[in-house]
Amino acid sequence: MDDSNYLFPIGMRILAVDHDPTCLQVLENLLQTYQYHVTTTNEGITALAMLQENKDNFDLVIIDVHIPDMDGFKLLELVGVEMNLPVIMLSACHDTKLVMKGISHGACDYLLKPVRLEELKNLWQHVIRRKNPRGVVWSVELHRKFVAAVNHLAIDKAVPKKVLNTMNVENITREDVASHLQKYRLYLKRISCIANL
Repeated sequence: MDDSNYLFPIGMRILAVDHDPTCLQVLENLLQTYQYHVTTTNEGITALAMLQENKDNFDLVIIDVHIPDMDGFKLLELVGVEMNLPVIMLSACHDTKLVMKGISHGACDYLLKPVRLEELKNLWQHVIRRKNPRGVVWSVELHRKFVAAVNHLAIDKAVPKKVLNTMNVENITREDVASHLQKYRLYLKRISCIANL
């Protein structure tokens, strides 16, 4: 094991994108509490350029939904599909539809402002999941097929085998779908809690 991964998640490299300089500074300070290396920008276009120049400089990206120079969901898609990096969406808006849009576009999590310190402690899990060679890489397109299959079957009737058959995708197992379905149900439960705040 090389030295750079030995102390992981200490030193995990995060790119944070938020148009609000105060929120960005608070987020950076909170992330640095866990010894994450943080790069910040208040522009989506700058973030995209930084990632396109060298996506290997980052392990995870946090994007505010409302960035004036670019649609946050478009940036999410570009980062998720083109660069296969885990993306967490950030917003002050509790709207369940917005949260669902983020998740259906491939976000691995959705944080509400103001972000609490304890919410950031386990961000490294998203990086490990994405790099796990045994699991399936849930690209935006594959995730959309999954969501479409679950919606077609109805969430309460969605079982891994039926979802797999409805998706009709090669190189994916029932176990891959079962794991993703479990995470998706947890997201839905969390969203339901957010909506009831």
